[in-house]
Amino acid sequence: MSENPASLLETFDNQFPQRDYVIEIICPEFTSVCPKTGQPDFGTLTFTYTPDQKCVELKSLKMYLQSFRNQGIFYENITNSILNDLVAALEPRRMKLVASFTPRGGISTNVTVVHEK
Repeated sequence: MSENPASLLETFDNQFPQRDYVIEIICPEFTSVCPKTGQPDFGTLTFTYTPDQKCVELKSLKMYLQSFRNQGIFYENITNSILNDLVAALEPRRMKLVASFTPRGGISTNVTVVHEK
């Protein structure tokens, strides 16, 4: 994993900064590793945001998310860390991230974090 995965995130100028509109990005193949068992964790990340001056470039988002593939990290930490990195890169008006992880041992987990400017 890169020393600073957030450095992988690229942006481009929002062509309609005067307008509130919503971008939804669904990433159904997110993977990381359980820090307790070392077993893989699988989830779907759904980003919903209203951009201000910048939008995220999708290939860079994919590469950023792949940097978590072998990292042992709890669901709550992943979700908050990803939101923090995206807010720092984009400075959106608002952003919500819902991380829905597949069941493990009969328990499924959803973690939702929200940023409001």
